[in-house]
Amino acid sequence: MQNNTKTPARVYVAIFSMALMTFLGILNETSMNVTYPILSREFNISLDVTQWITAGYLLTVTIVMGTTAYLLRQFSARRIQMACVAIFIIGDVMCALAPNFGTLLGGRLIQAVATGLSTPTMFFLIINLIPRNRLATMTGLGGMVISFAPALGPTYGGAIVGSWSWRMIFWLLLPFAIISLIAGQLTIRNEPVGNDKAFSWGSLLTLAISLFAIIDAVSTVGSKGVTMAFWLMIAVAIIFFAIFMYLNQHGQSQLFDTSVFKLPTIRLASISYFALQFINIGISLVIPVYSQYTLHASSFVAGIILLPGSILGAFMSPLAGRLADRHGFALPVILGSCLLVIGASCFAFWQNHLTPWKMMWFFMIERIGFNSAFANTLSNSTTLVEEHQAADINSIFNMTQQFAGSLGVGLLTALMAVFQNRGTGTMAARTFQGGQLDFWLLYGLAVLTLILFIANYTIQRIDNMRKG
Repeated sequence: MQNNTKTPARVYVAIFSMALMTFLGILNETSMNVTYPILSREFNISLDVTQWITAGYLLTVTIVMGTTAYLLRQFSARRIQMACVAIFIIGDVMCALAPNFGTLLGGRLIQAVATGLSTPTMFFLIINLIPRNRLATMTGLGGMVISFAPALGPTYGGAIVGSWSWRMIFWLLLPFAIISLIAGQLTIRNEPVGNDKAFSWGSLLTLAISLFAIIDAVSTVGSKGVTMAFWLMIAVAIIFFAIFMYLNQHGQSQLFDTSVFKLPTIRLASISYFALQFINIGISLVIPVYSQYTLHASSFVAGIILLPGSILGAFMSPLAGRLADRHGFALPVILGSCLLVIGASCFAFWQNHLTPWKMMWFFMIERIGFNSAFANTLSNSTTLVEEHQAADINSIFNMTQQFAGSLGVGLLTALMAVFQNRGTGTMAARTFQGGQLDFWLLYGLAVLTLILFIANYTIQRIDNMRKG
């Protein structure tokens, strides 16, 4: 689409329909975080088992996202949107009626399939239907959805649990799913270009096994520690990832084009994008769990801690996109990374003095920083590759951020569970020790992210000087 082309209102409604579906799916990712203590008691399971309702959700989203580069070429976005909503509703009803943890987990994984399809489809519509001179702003709005929703989830979940049952978390989402369906079916219009080759099921299967093995290995640390089984699953992950890379490069078709990683800027951006979402989802989990176990806050208070930061971050995302449109990507991204480091350092250095009120302020700093950098990283990366590779960047980066969330939930919960299951003292004291390790890990990752962004934009500036 050319820069001087006026965008029809129908396009914005189409993007809204996918944004709403994406919002519901991602809100659902973290809305159950505040229910971990409740579910552990109700189903008589430990924290490291309970976390699978989030880690398994994110892992399934990651795997499904690996199919979207192919599916969006093979099928119309309108058909994919219809499938998203139908799948989401089936999983939602299963969760609401779940008589046991297995059914609840199954429903969550079905819902995750819908989220895995909807998120890349939203960005596909933005990238293909919005003029380049407004791309960063609109991508910022999309980033607002996928960064606001996971942080708002615990607030939503806490409010519902405080007033009703955790099952109402699912029932209240159904009307909005129907609105998304109607809006999308009336406005989404695009013709798929098709694929020259068949879908690479072997690539998808080996990638899925590799990612699952990593999350499974990490999740066992909380109850069993670092055992031989842990290293065995890590070895399985490495072997199957190597097989995936071979099949993806030498098979009849590619799951996505990994040649984009030949660019050092894309490599740095993908690692940074991973780290940003690891921190985002990770802190959104640690805060509600830590505040309930250590600070003895209610589920409602645990969720409300995240609300002000979520709102500020949501408004910051499109503003940062507009700033990038006018002054380039480096300014909002590096500035946001600095704020992320400051926010993460507050949790790590001042843990002994944390209160729900202080945690709310520290989270606000992190959220502003995160939202300044997150969507702009994706937007910037799509401008660094050929136009026909934009769908691959979209698929790869969306997979990356979902797997980062899954690993973040699994690892941070496992580290906390190690102290809860094997530590000494009260549960509050043991959770404090686990939380300390989590906060320092997130702080170190924030510092690393800032360094990677500085390196990335230095390379881009040098490349631009050479071209100019």
